[in-house]
Amino acid sequence: MRRLRFTGTDSKNGGCPALHEDVDSGEVIVQGRPLTDPNDLDRLRHFGPDDAAVVVPRELLVNHAPKEMERVPKLISPAEFGQLFFDFEYSAWHLETRSRYASDEEDEGYATFVETGAAPMDLDSDWCRNISAQTATGKYVGRVRVVDSPPSEGQRFLLSYARCNAATGEDVRAVWRAEADAALLPAEDFWVFDSRLVAVLRFDDHDVFHDVEIITEPSEVLRHVQIRDAAVAVSVPYDAFAAQLGAE
Repeated sequence: MRRLRFTGTDSKNGGCPALHEDVDSGEVIVQGRPLTDPNDLDRLRHFGPDDAAVVVPRELLVNHAPKEMERVPKLISPAEFGQLFFDFEYSAWHLETRSRYASDEEDEGYATFVETGAAPMDLDSDWCRNISAQTATGKYVGRVRVVDSPPSEGQRFLLSYARCNAATGEDVRAVWRAEADAALLPAEDFWVFDSRLVAVLRFDDHDVFHDVEIITEPSEVLRHVQIRDAAVAVSVPYDAFAAQLGAE
């Protein structure tokens, strides 16, 4: 059975036409009104006996079909990436999918967590001060963390650190990896800014943060926004998740 992800539709009432994408093969499935007139079918070239023809508006393909066979990554520096957290106008949202982030283990708070089982509340850090300032103006900052079963040490650290994230005004949520997989959430680790720009975080084989790829192509941004909505729908607030974990 194919793992299909809804890509988009221009229908205003949820009907066809629509596009879906095979998550594994990348093939695009076009859903629309069948072309049935024998005279029309006879005029189609390379139309095989097992083929089906559907009619869709041009706008559907323009708005929601992939625009590139292979995307050429546009990379930005860590400084440019950091500036995005000062420049966004309305929202910033993160999907965290990795079992380990090497940079976390270099933080003094990680050593405290390993020793005590609780991450410190470092609300005076540059990150926390900025996010607090952003959310104080009404901007939305949120994240969903995908968690293995059982959680890795790094994931337990982040679940503990979520108290600090939440104290800055972030909407912090978590979801088990099995549920994330069932919802077809990808393994990508990315931020969406203002629903118009995606920053994909790239890591090397040792879980070290490597660089950031920026995506502004509308259909790809829309795909990531749809992933965001699905992730929020299947996740729960971090404190409810932590309580659930503690009860196991």
